[in-house]
Amino acid sequence: MMNPMVSVTKNLKSALCFLLFFVILNPSLEAQSASELLISMDELMSAPQDKEAKVKMVLTDKSGKEKVREAVLIQKGRYKKLYRYTQPEKQAGIATLSLPDDKMWMYMPAFGKPIKISLLSKSQAFTGTDFSYEDMTGTSYSDRFTPGIVENPNPDIVQLELMPMSMKSRYSKIIVYLNRKHRYPEKMEYFDDNKEYFKYATYKYVKQGKYWYAQEVVMTDIKKEHSTSIFLSDMKFDQGISDDIFTVENLAAGKSSE
Repeated sequence: MMNPMVSVTKNLKSALCFLLFFVILNPSLEAQSASELLISMDELMSAPQDKEAKVKMVLTDKSGKEKVREAVLIQKGRYKKLYRYTQPEKQAGIATLSLPDDKMWMYMPAFGKPIKISLLSKSQAFTGTDFSYEDMTGTSYSDRFTPGIVENPNPDIVQLELMPMSMKSRYSKIIVYLNRKHRYPEKMEYFDDNKEYFKYATYKYVKQGKYWYAQEVVMTDIKKEHSTSIFLSDMKFDQGISDDIFTVENLAAGKSSE
């Protein structure tokens, strides 16, 4: 008669072998889960049909000196986004437009016509802030990065490691700390093309009606000891904003959503 302990040991070994075999034959399980999480984050960030808000930007240098800018943000769906500066006076009228297929345009009154932003230019600072043009594009993270799950001891956080699909990305890697319950990012850490950690963003999400949105985002450049804080106010959702707002022609015209 077989020893019960031997039988239990054999059963455990069989179960472990089966589990290992299952994982090896299904390497996409974790990746699929990570992809679903990243898509959920993208969907939450672009959930409204459209949105409009007042924007306040505060740029802070290492000595604590601040520069304040004001703008209007208008967005429709995931891929159409318009920023237009209103203050200070010398920057009023400067605008950027993000469109589907990773297209981006900029208008500066001094030039008198819209300028297309190239893929290489998207790695540069967005109008002198700590955000890059790549950060401000309307393109989803799931369209640009391949995610993987990283262990994190905090039970309220899911940690994702995002690797760029394109060599043209400014980032060699982004680490996302995702709120497990609501699927919005609480923090992102950015690594440059030398794989060095050089800046991070923190997010404060609030819920208005049925939508979550980032009321406050702070991007901090560790190397430059400089930060840019973005504050959104007077948020409006689902107004039926016209597609005519999101055209290159409208950049110079300055047409609003009203």
